[in-house]
Amino acid sequence: MAEDNAPSAAPAKKGKLKLIIMLVLVVILAIGLSVVGTMWFLGGGIPGITDGDEEVATEETEVFVPSTYTVLEKALVTTLQAEGRQRYAQVYLAFEANNPEALDAASKHMPLLRSQLISVLGDRGFEELQTPEGRQALADDMLEVVNSTLDQEGEPPLLRVLFRNFVVQ
Repeated sequence: MAEDNAPSAAPAKKGKLKLIIMLVLVVILAIGLSVVGTMWFLGGGIPGITDGDEEVATEETEVFVPSTYTVLEKALVTTLQAEGRQRYAQVYLAFEANNPEALDAASKHMPLLRSQLISVLGDRGFEELQTPEGRQALADDMLEVVNSTLDQEGEPPLLRVLFRNFVVQ
């Protein structure tokens, strides 16, 4: 009987390839679950899954509309009476609106608006215009006059009348 002294062939490495594939699948699964879990936790929802509540919530949210402005290049200048002396008021204005059509309408009717704004400014007292409350009341009255004029012309209203420069002397 002869002995077989020949070296035997090394066993095949089937286990290593399977191990690498399993590790890659586990890592991909862990990354995917962490992304989905984070989105769910932060309230973003899971992609591809919608509830009826989300559609209602998006309908109720207000859409932000940025304001647009127009600047009156010429100042409004008028005289004021104070303690028997003649005083001057000079005001540079800007108009604010959410609707650009309102600003176009204000530009279209600017001669009429300027006349009415000068009248509103001239009706104020010198002492009243020196206080912040008096200036705010003037801005509110100017806005009311401008919006009523635009309303009579069938135009959209403005949001605010802003003072760019205000001088009384």
